[in-house]
Amino acid sequence: MMPMPNEMSVRKRLDQRGAALVIALVLLMVLTILAFTGLNTSITEIAMANNEQFRRSAAQSAADGIEGAIANLAAVPTTRNSPPVESGWRNVADSTVNRYNTRSRYLGEERNLPQSSADKFVGLHFSIDSEGQSARKARDQQTQGVFVVAGGGNGDFGQLGTGLAQ
Repeated sequence: MMPMPNEMSVRKRLDQRGAALVIALVLLMVLTILAFTGLNTSITEIAMANNEQFRRSAAQSAADGIEGAIANLAAVPTTRNSPPVESGWRNVADSTVNRYNTRSRYLGEERNLPQSSADKFVGLHFSIDSEGQSARKARDQQTQGVFVVAGGGNGDFGQLGTGLAQ
């Protein structure tokens, strides 16, 4: 005996009642996973942007150290094999986090500069190493060579325009 068409449709509907709930739960779970993945990606990107900002602050601190060391270059002894002059850790202006330390050393002199009278001027070579620090242990190191034209013979700077003075 065959079931009547009406009985068959009722039985099909009874078998399919839980399927909509299962499909809805699976879709909700997939959406939740996508939301958490997007959230984690956003948090990671923000942390990466902050780290880049701290790295740039450390690089700027090292550059500030080089500028300060150039301004104080007259204090570096101009004798061979003299130890480097170290600034010690100093905070960058208007900052409690960013700081720098520099080491300036005399490398030697160059005589007979082009387009100058013999022994009237000498070129003094210096090297400045600067280390900058910022938040989250961000660090940067920079090295700058400096060439100063000075009066020949005694190694003293004298006044060089509006720049270095002893």
